[in-house]
Amino acid sequence: MTDKPLTPAEAEQALWKTLKGTNVTVMLGFNAPEQHTQPMTAFAEPENNQIWFFTRTDVDLAKEAEASTEARLILASKVDDVFADIRGTLVGRYDRARIEKYWGPVVAAWYPEGKNDPHLTLLRFTPAEGQVWVAKSGLVRFAFEIAKANLTGSQPDAGGVAEVDFRR
Repeated sequence: MTDKPLTPAEAEQALWKTLKGTNVTVMLGFNAPEQHTQPMTAFAEPENNQIWFFTRTDVDLAKEAEASTEARLILASKVDDVFADIRGTLVGRYDRARIEKYWGPVVAAWYPEGKNDPHLTLLRFTPAEGQVWVAKSGLVRFAFEIAKANLTGSQPDAGGVAEVDFRR
């Protein structure tokens, strides 16, 4: 992907649109070299600049997020051709209203005792800043850009990248 101009507003809009999709999985973890990220289903609230995740109180991610801590969210969505590496804060928070709002069959499968499972909790990720890449979609577009690059000796125009500051 070439670094074509993409405004931060365009990049942020594409990111939130992708995150608002159904069953979007991201990699989530702490922003530390010795830590690994893990797949989590995102429930995005762009109007609040927040992304919520269901988890269990007995997993390391939830235990370490009891106090607000620096975290990292990584997204690679081939469906929307949006890719992101976002830093922010992660905090564990039980929120009954959001449990009700986002509860569904997929979530329920992880909690045998339902919405009242004693191990059920949520994580709230608040994005601070990062990079977002938005690719130009479609197989035809990709094939055209590859052919054009090979014929002209240039690089394909596969989309753009922008630094996004979510703290405004």
